[in-house]
Amino acid sequence: MPDADLTAVKERVVREGAFVHDVLDEVSRVVVGQTHMIERLLIGLLCNGHVLLEGVPGLAKTLTVRMLAQCIGTTFQRIQFTPDLLPADVLGTLMYNQQTGSFTVEKGPIFANIILADEINRSPAKVQSALLESMQERQVTIGDQTFPLDDPFLVLATQNPIEQQGTYPLPEAQMDRFMMKVQVPYPSRKEELEIMRRMARTNTHPAVTPVATPEQVIRARKVLNDLYMDAQVEQYIVDLVLTTRTPNAYGADRLHGLIEHGASPRASINLNLAARGHAFLQRRAYVTPDDVRAVVPEVLSHRIVRTYEAEAQGLTTASLVQDVLDTVEVP
Repeated sequence: MPDADLTAVKERVVREGAFVHDVLDEVSRVVVGQTHMIERLLIGLLCNGHVLLEGVPGLAKTLTVRMLAQCIGTTFQRIQFTPDLLPADVLGTLMYNQQTGSFTVEKGPIFANIILADEINRSPAKVQSALLESMQERQVTIGDQTFPLDDPFLVLATQNPIEQQGTYPLPEAQMDRFMMKVQVPYPSRKEELEIMRRMARTNTHPAVTPVATPEQVIRARKVLNDLYMDAQVEQYIVDLVLTTRTPNAYGADRLHGLIEHGASPRASINLNLAARGHAFLQRRAYVTPDDVRAVVPEVLSHRIVRTYEAEAQGLTTASLVQDVLDTVEVP
């Protein structure tokens, strides 16, 4: 890309991306720490990709999502997934009107800009499938009518990794629909002290001021598409993904027999997008290999299926992805 064009893209990134840092600052007024999670949620928002948050209860996952929705002035719905939830409870249903003798559509909570699917693994497959179909098609069919979902539309799902009783884990094919899976860690000692001081009140009702609009998000997405990505960076992304499928062909011999199924082509697409989103947050007009490496754990870890041998050795998908990163040569 010529320098003049790169300068023009840089100006657009700075102009259209100014709201991103306003959102980060505003959310951080309420949510202590968790900067990594907030940035990954913003990448998902900018890239039009859904995000799965995994962490123990009490780590501000729900609070962060609600504050993010308030900051950008979008509609927000929280759906608590339970074993008795039905697809109609999420999507909506047809209601019969006795006076007119006709059916009317009652839209469900899915018709919002940002959806928090809380503890998504607590509902059976039928409900999970209904939600994931909406995520993929960006539309909902009720009866014989199809309704497009508003833009931006983002599903942020949470699941609890420590409690498996009464849960229905997402199948690998459905996990692949999520652009990223973000591990939410415990806060540090300093952060925990600040959380306690802020939240140990009987009248805590945190709120933030809207500092952006959905229109700004949509404009930022257009700039994202124009960021420069060198062919070597594109090849690096493909090499990372292909190493998860055929490790021997890419010099990752120690991974032989440890990966049952590698990442799908959707991983290459999402790695490209997420790297662009990361570069955008850094206010750059171009994507570097470091942008790719920064998002690889969230994009690839939930797309890899371990073999029994890997499980027996106590290897996690995160450690396998790290091996891939250590093996593939950085351009």
